[in-house]
Amino acid sequence: MTDLPTRRERRLAEVSRARAAAAEPPTVAIDLRAPQPVPEVVTGRRRGRGGPAGDRTRVLGILNVTPDSFSDGGLHQAYDAAVQHARDLVAAGADVIDVGGESTRPGSERVPVPVEQERVLPVVQQLVADGIPVSVDTMNAATAERAVELGAVIVNDVSGGLADPDMARVVASTGVGFVVMHWRGHSDRMYRNAEYVHAVEEVRREVELRVAELIVLGVRQEQVVIDPGLGFAKHGVQNWQILAGYERFASIGLPVLVAASRKRFLDGIGSPEGAPPKERDLATAAISLLAAERGAWGVRVHDPAPTRAVLDVWDAWRAARS
Repeated sequence: MTDLPTRRERRLAEVSRARAAAAEPPTVAIDLRAPQPVPEVVTGRRRGRGGPAGDRTRVLGILNVTPDSFSDGGLHQAYDAAVQHARDLVAAGADVIDVGGESTRPGSERVPVPVEQERVLPVVQQLVADGIPVSVDTMNAATAERAVELGAVIVNDVSGGLADPDMARVVASTGVGFVVMHWRGHSDRMYRNAEYVHAVEEVRREVELRVAELIVLGVRQEQVVIDPGLGFAKHGVQNWQILAGYERFASIGLPVLVAASRKRFLDGIGSPEGAPPKERDLATAAISLLAAERGAWGVRVHDPAPTRAVLDVWDAWRAARS
């Protein structure tokens, strides 16, 4: 007859099992039994003006359904104004409308999730009904999930999924495009972390590491678009260094979104210093052209018209050479 374990032996076995469990990384429940196809707006080839189908740079039109965004806060907060502005953005040349209900301007505070959803979800629903491709600009997994259920095809998360640990599950299980931005903390404290020895290499390494973490969590590589995070935890000259180092980000091998529109580091370039942010649209268009020449997947802009104009000129130029 086998001797029964003593109380001390049972206790040692319990401690051993507890230690083993603590040494194992936590598991994340992700349903990948039937992964959804990545939307064509993310992976598909775009037809340039006068030219064959190719990797044309997409234009994401910014729709801030907020009272306090740095450039246009309050202008489109009401539902009717937001929907009409989105339609105007498409008419001006936007391929995708990026809808956000929480300002991430420097110093801004977080918005409760129910407030964010009240702002953005009715707008997302209407734009999808209009046949407009929609991106939802959110750090909240619950908002992203509801927006995708309503038909959004891209989640644009300025935290790259770091602000909400459930974001990776939502993106992985739905198959939508996922814009992963370089992030070093929320807007009310991000500039405390804007210290770099070599900005380009440090940002590149942090973005690459974050993408690797997301892939481990079930996000597929073909879903990911990277954004080096201009203006987020970066001072003026650091943003120019990031732009000048574009090829280093492209060398990661993933599509790149450039989001420079009207940001503070453009102040005084092509417009008087201290002029309203909307006066920076020409400088924004110039960056859009330079980004497109280098193969950017997309540019995110407040006013698509000047960006679309310069991109159409570039498309026509390229078509004439082919």
